[in-house]
Amino acid sequence: MSHILITGGAGFIGSHLAEALLARGELVTVIDNQSTGTVKNLAPIERHPHFAFVPGSVADRELVAKYVGQADVVYHLAAAVGVQLIASNPIHTIETNVYPTEILLAELRRQHEQGRDVKLFLASTSEVYGKNPKPSWSEEDDLVFGSTTRARWSYGVSKAIDEFLALAHWREQGLPLVIARFFNVVGLRQTGSYGMVLPRFVDAALAGRPLTVHDDGRQVRCFAHVTDVVESVLALMHTPAALGRVFNVGSDQPVSILELAQRVVQAVDPQLPIEFQSYAEAYSPDFEDVRSRVPDLSRLRETIEYRPRHTLDDAIREVVAWKRSQQ
Repeated sequence: MSHILITGGAGFIGSHLAEALLARGELVTVIDNQSTGTVKNLAPIERHPHFAFVPGSVADRELVAKYVGQADVVYHLAAAVGVQLIASNPIHTIETNVYPTEILLAELRRQHEQGRDVKLFLASTSEVYGKNPKPSWSEEDDLVFGSTTRARWSYGVSKAIDEFLALAHWREQGLPLVIARFFNVVGLRQTGSYGMVLPRFVDAALAGRPLTVHDDGRQVRCFAHVTDVVESVLALMHTPAALGRVFNVGSDQPVSILELAQRVVQAVDPQLPIEFQSYAEAYSPDFEDVRSRVPDLSRLRETIEYRPRHTLDDAIREVVAWKRSQQ
């Protein structure tokens, strides 16, 4: 039985990860300040004898030192999330993404220097590719960001700094770690409050409102079920060949945002209308988006047995049923 520490474990992906680790017989501690996550996400496991929730921030050095000192493995998921939050609050985005990672790595380095290695999983994002024009992105591709005058890119740049810093600790210190760039992840407990598109569409549909699609709706994304993503993460962390490497994690089945809206309409009420809204109206006049975001999953498939068990339609049905149960 290993002692696992999850930062940001009250969030959407983190709460599913905590459940999966407990199901494997591990001891799990979650640290979360509930800025975007919520302790309600942990309700299914809150009374589990091997689970503990610690309200607090990963920016607290003493707190990090205490709980990293007890852990065998750390899953670092704490970060700013959601396009809406990022566009409206870039200071929070940069500080939330960079400072806690620096603090965590410093403590892991201190543990390493004392002869104790704690393995790290660092959650990164497809946003680090910026607006690279390639039709699909592989882990060694260039990162192509827009101007610093456009706050939208602050998220990808700050997460890229996290990756650089983590990989430097792997190269210079030998810290055992794995980095995963999550593409669009969907499933139960994801909120639309920060711009996540599927729960936003489902919320609107269940309320009988028009579904609002930004721009022309032809933006292409790939949506992976959270259970498949968590299973991939756990497999990578148990694969020695994954150490010190970066992996795309998600689905490689593209769908347009307009098609996603149409699928939600069909699942809830085929009579619901779809409306279009400009980025300027939704976010800000200087907002810039990525037209296509498709991962190359070759490295993931070469390293683990990646066999997703859920389709996008499965996820839509699950989210609709779950949202209805909350009404």
